[in-house]
Amino acid sequence: MLVAIYGLFALAATGRSIMQIAQTWPHQHLPYWLSAVAAVVYCVATVALGRGNRTSARIALATISFELFGVVAVGIWSYADTAAFVAAGQAGDTTVWSKFGQGYGYVPLILPVLGLLWLRHIRRSGAANSADGSK
Repeated sequence: MLVAIYGLFALAATGRSIMQIAQTWPHQHLPYWLSAVAAVVYCVATVALGRGNRTSARIALATISFELFGVVAVGIWSYADTAAFVAAGQAGDTTVWSKFGQGYGYVPLILPVLGLLWLRHIRRSGAANSADGSK
């Protein structure tokens, strides 16, 4: 289920960032590039979670940790400096991580927490299985 949600967010963030960047070319707004970064993060996390091996789990841990940092940092920044998230003539541009993912029902804030908890769970269950196999 978690991989499916990450896959959905990978598609949504990719589509949104492409449309935002294409519509404002050649005058991109920094938040649109942040949506593109979020899209890459979601794509990498989806593949890493889906593969499920030890190396992929490490990649997923790094990616999801970066995702949590990103959504918190961009969320704080979008409230602290609202002018940075306003394009000419628009009330405000919603990006994937702005306002802690408000435009996506705050799922971008909740998803990395769930991802990190899942990785912790599978690491512990893997360690328990290793300990049982050595007896």
